[in-house]
Amino acid sequence: MKKVSKAIINFDDYVERKNTDSRKWSMAGMHEMATYVDDNSIPLWVADMDYKVPTIIIEKLKKRVEHGVFGYSIPSEEYYNSIKYWNKIRNNWEIEKEWIVSTPGVVVGLNFAIKAFTAIGDGIIIQNPVYPPFKSSILNNNRVIVDNSLIDKNGLYFIDFEDLEKKASNPKNKLMIICNPHNPIGKVWTKEDLEKIGEICFRNNVILISDEIHSDLILFGNKFTTIGILNENIINNSIICTSPSKTFNIAGIPVSNIIISNEKLRMEYLNEIIKSGLKPIPSLFGAIAVESCYTLDGLEWLEEVKRNLENNYIYLKDYLKENIPKITCGHLEGTYLAWLDFKKLGYSNQVLNEKLEKEAKLVIDPGEIFGEMGTGFIRLNFACHKKILIETLERLKIVFGK
Repeated sequence: MKKVSKAIINFDDYVERKNTDSRKWSMAGMHEMATYVDDNSIPLWVADMDYKVPTIIIEKLKKRVEHGVFGYSIPSEEYYNSIKYWNKIRNNWEIEKEWIVSTPGVVVGLNFAIKAFTAIGDGIIIQNPVYPPFKSSILNNNRVIVDNSLIDKNGLYFIDFEDLEKKASNPKNKLMIICNPHNPIGKVWTKEDLEKIGEICFRNNVILISDEIHSDLILFGNKFTTIGILNENIINNSIICTSPSKTFNIAGIPVSNIIISNEKLRMEYLNEIIKSGLKPIPSLFGAIAVESCYTLDGLEWLEEVKRNLENNYIYLKDYLKENIPKITCGHLEGTYLAWLDFKKLGYSNQVLNEKLEKEAKLVIDPGEIFGEMGTGFIRLNFACHKKILIETLERLKIVFGK
């Protein structure tokens, strides 16, 4: 009899997330991003998926819960070995246990890096349009945003290396934060792009932080390259942020792993964490989740999820092209976040957002929160059940397909 894999996921099953304290699906959570929300609103904003996690995670968490004692914990060797294993099979990246620094999340990790490696008033380079917490982390720590905006050529995005060279050469600019794949545009940076960024930063004494939280969600045969396998100069000047939270839909179990091979940088980073009163170790359940998902079962589950995401995105793109051609999809290479261009409809940001919220009853991330280059765009999370995606597109057609 053939063994049924614990990784199998049935995408025809609908998982009801209302009344489960979901930030994405609760009225209170949706109100954070929208003004006109009611029980008929469909949330397509915050980046988590509506899919159940791999069965192996559920089973291991249940087993630990049944033990009944949840005192202070320390990470096991299995925890570190699972991170090393995953990075080896996914990215051909050999890492050492000592390089791994655990934080409750990548954004928390970014804030520690900003405090550790910059002073008040220093500049930090980011690439607009970009994930909003990059900007807020800089401003909340009284640092200065230095914008190396991406170049948009008919929906394809490129790095402005001439501008980056100029800004990196300013001695007040001490840090650069990149996102790979880039959120919100879904661009997977090439090895050549990353080498150019890394060399510019190294040459100008700008520490490079690479947020690789979506790096397992590479679609349509595209290839991901981690900063961790580039040349030694770049690696020693870099801090690499990883987490299973997006990959395995466990954002409610906060855990991330910041990889720092340079001992001097790592010690400075650890000192900043310790000064804050935290310990650089994962929570009990965070560690169990990592040990469970960074396995062959987790890999099998991930491949199924990626196939479903690809099918959803193809359906989304084809539907818009056929029914609402004035709304176009960006060229997606990774993540489950569609970058939709509404500019041909001619609405202001305010009018567009009101029509989406009040008439279409959709809660999305408006493009302008990602920076000036996001004007006229929205970010839409398509990691949902097919019936939700179909209903979303039908609503868009009713409101914008005239």
